[in-house]
Amino acid sequence: MWRKARIVMAGACAAGVCVVPTAAGPATAATAEAAAVSAKAATPAGVKKKDEPYCARYKCIALTFDDGPWPYTPALLDTLKKHKAKATFFLLGRKVAYRPELTRRIYEEGHDIGNHTWTHPSLTELSDGEVFEEVSSTSNIINQTIGKMPDYMRPPNGATDSRIASLMADLGLPQILWTGSTLDWQARDTKVIAQRTLKLAKRNGVILLHDIVPETVKAMPGVLTALEKQHYKFVTLTTLLQGRKLRPGEVYPPRGK
Repeated sequence: MWRKARIVMAGACAAGVCVVPTAAGPATAATAEAAAVSAKAATPAGVKKKDEPYCARYKCIALTFDDGPWPYTPALLDTLKKHKAKATFFLLGRKVAYRPELTRRIYEEGHDIGNHTWTHPSLTELSDGEVFEEVSSTSNIINQTIGKMPDYMRPPNGATDSRIASLMADLGLPQILWTGSTLDWQARDTKVIAQRTLKLAKRNGVILLHDIVPETVKAMPGVLTALEKQHYKFVTLTTLLQGRKLRPGEVYPPRGK
């Protein structure tokens, strides 16, 4: 019995709370166990566990911007920096080639960069060779510009199927869709875009926006302020997916989620 009590008591002492023997006699196993429970309860609530994904602890949302880089992108980056917000940019290869400095700024300010093809075609309408060229050439120009290959791609218009999934698997790229689209390219109205973004916001959501739409860029200061009041953390897809390994070709989030 005393050996068992010593083992339990050692665990309690390691936790920072223990009961030591006194002149009246050794602490009982029951007392030591109670001390261990007390030590556990004394751990501050909300302390991050070792290796716990960031978004398991915080209310995260991933804002994603397609079709850049574009002349409106710097203003968006300024807004994101002001709010200490991170985002993900799905870039077109031909625009990266034309604006390498802006592409590097996106990356150097801590945002994710994803592959959005070279010219924005619907991949399901292309041959295998054409799909390969659109995606691989974009990955290569991104790598040449920032020194890193993209970790994932987004099919233009969300157009994908089992064939495209197989081709993306060959290229080592998961496919990223969205939980909600603002249809900002269609709305072209700052107030409407802001309202739609706030309505679509949810924990671990992936919101589709476009930094080529000036009204979207103008809407972002108000959107970020409103979501901050709801205690959202604006994160990259890398952070959102921490602890989850996507397979090449896999679609995330699954359609309908």
